Amino acid sequence: MAKYQSDSIKNIALLGHSGDGKTALAEAMLLLAGAIDRVGGNLDFDPEEKKRGSSIAASLAAFEWKNKKINLLDTPGYFDFAGEVKQALRAADTAILVVDGKSGLKVGTELAWDYADKMPKCIFVNKTDDENANFDNVLAGLKEQFGNKVCPIVVPFEGAGKAKTFCNIITGEAFEYDAKGNAKKVSVDMSKFDGVKEELMEALAETDDDLMEKFLEEMELTDDEMLIALKKGLSNGIVCPVFSGSASAMTGISTFLDIIAEYFMSAAEKTEDGEVKLSANGDTALLCFKSVADAFGKKTFFRVMNGSLKKDTQLVNLRSEQNEKIARIYTCVGAKETEVEDLAWGDIGYTTKLAATNTGDTLGGKEAFAAIDYPKPYYRQAIVPKSKGDEDKISTGIAKLLEEDPTLKYENNAETKQMLVHGLGDIHLDVVASKLKSRYGVSIEYSEPKTAYRETIKKTLQTDGKHKKQSGGSGQYGHVKITFSRGEEEGLTFTQSVVGGSVPKNFYPAVEKGLLEAMQKGVLAGFPVVNLAADLFDGSYHPVDSNEISFKLAAILAYKQTINANPVILEPVGYLKVLIPTSYSGDIMGDVSKRRGRIMGMGESDRKGYTVIEAEIPSAEMNNYAIQLRAMTQGRGSYTFDFVRYEEAPGEIANKIIEEAKKAED
Repeated sequence: MAKYQSDSIKNIALLGHSGDGKTALAEAMLLLAGAIDRVGGNLDFDPEEKKRGSSIAASLAAFEWKNKKINLLDTPGYFDFAGEVKQALRAADTAILVVDGKSGLKVGTELAWDYADKMPKCIFVNKTDDENANFDNVLAGLKEQFGNKVCPIVVPFEGAGKAKTFCNIITGEAFEYDAKGNAKKVSVDMSKFDGVKEELMEALAETDDDLMEKFLEEMELTDDEMLIALKKGLSNGIVCPVFSGSASAMTGISTFLDIIAEYFMSAAEKTEDGEVKLSANGDTALLCFKSVADAFGKKTFFRVMNGSLKKDTQLVNLRSEQNEKIARIYTCVGAKETEVEDLAWGDIGYTTKLAATNTGDTLGGKEAFAAIDYPKPYYRQAIVPKSKGDEDKISTGIAKLLEEDPTLKYENNAETKQMLVHGLGDIHLDVVASKLKSRYGVSIEYSEPKTAYRETIKKTLQTDGKHKKQSGGSGQYGHVKITFSRGEEEGLTFTQSVVGGSVPKNFYPAVEKGLLEAMQKGVLAGFPVVNLAADLFDGSYHPVDSNEISFKLAAILAYKQTINANPVILEPVGYLKVLIPTSYSGDIMGDVSKRRGRIMGMGESDRKGYTVIEAEIPSAEMNNYAIQLRAMTQGRGSYTFDFVRYEEAPGEIANKIIEEAKKAED
């Protein structure tokens, strides 16, 4: 591959609903450009992708077209892998939303639009070779959802049914394609698109005040003026052009590539945070947007955000403050890698063996680049090893997976004695389990996470705890009288009101230690005790037999009497904030009630047609909410859930919790 400067580099991300043909479109482009010699398996090369028949990770494919270098980032369509989409968009300059020409707008299209909200984007309507395709209906749906910025540029001459001829509304040219995707100009009656072109002129005129003035005066724009306006409108997000074709039939692909090469934003036009224009001549700085950690090592994918990069360059990681050597630089088409000597400003590549660098890190420069905004992993499961003694293997494998997947979270919960993994959904965690087995040789199953309950008391109670043991020689003697009550502080509030030295002060710490130890296991169901106040007010001691262990054990005996202080179970409660299409509001409200939730508020969202519902819900009722919300809203709902406080569990619920705890102990 020839060397390219930033003004000849196009960084493109493909996104959309799963199954709409993102990878097929990418491979059709690569085949036409001569970067691959066959379609299938070039970008979905991971064993998990081959097994599932769909993308689970973003893939980079660099190729040449019309003296331009195009870095294509193909992304998964499932929400479970939204982190991969976010990474690709952070490195890209333009997003292409791929839409099925038959089924049209889906939830994945809406999510893709949201993800690419603040960047240039266009739409490619795929599968127009299907007998049941209907471009006109799909376009109408896109305009209804996203507004009049959606502008058709290359459309099928046949508005419905199997498309053979594709027309450029701006230039008036029409093309047909052979089986290899080569375009041939044909003559058609373009007058049927006169109304479409007039609407397009008006939309493009919005990109420039002078152009709008001319359009209002003459009601006409030249083709050149429209093409210049297309480039400007796409770059600044005023218009979202629509193109069409079929990846499987290789129709419309070459025309689309011509427009990408000529009119899409180049890497030289990239701005960071919309204001600061980066420089080709500045100090080298890289944004590491993706990592792949497998059994063969670690790959770090980056974009050259400032300056240029040559191999063997030393750069400082601004987070870890460690020096990293970029010993080798690669570009690739999926798994097929090509080593290069250098990369220009704005180009994308990867390197290996960066020990102190994680996804999102900045290498070089003076200030770190903005972090990637990932969705939070609220879906969680407990890991159960299939073989005893595999815990260390699991921890090692998960640590590797965490390096490449920031939407994954892992914790070894000492309280519930479970290894918990958090992800974006059941498919996400299923992939985690598969990778642990295939990469690291450890098999796991999942179970429901246990809830971290607490206990406390509601009644004030005076207790008497005496430990006395005599077995020849020196004995053991400790005697305490303690008043227990509900405390204001979260843990133990320990006070002493002993009069007359009935308990020597040097034994106070032993009493407190005994209480703290005992509080780890409540008297009802064995859960940790919180908000406990204990006042040591009296007791007795033996001048010879009393010692610290005796008073510690006496305190524990006194504590056990709190079974008579009206002990209760406390359950964790969180604050739920759900964003859903308004039409689902009734279903979601009903579901919240079934989960013992209390509605705290409801109102319109800033997003058109959406409602926000807020509620407080016990955490125990939220284990599978991510999956169930997706099912209830056809994937359109999203939520946040954050711990708020502990509350007393209702009697029936508390009894069930106590019963289950006793069964588990037995």
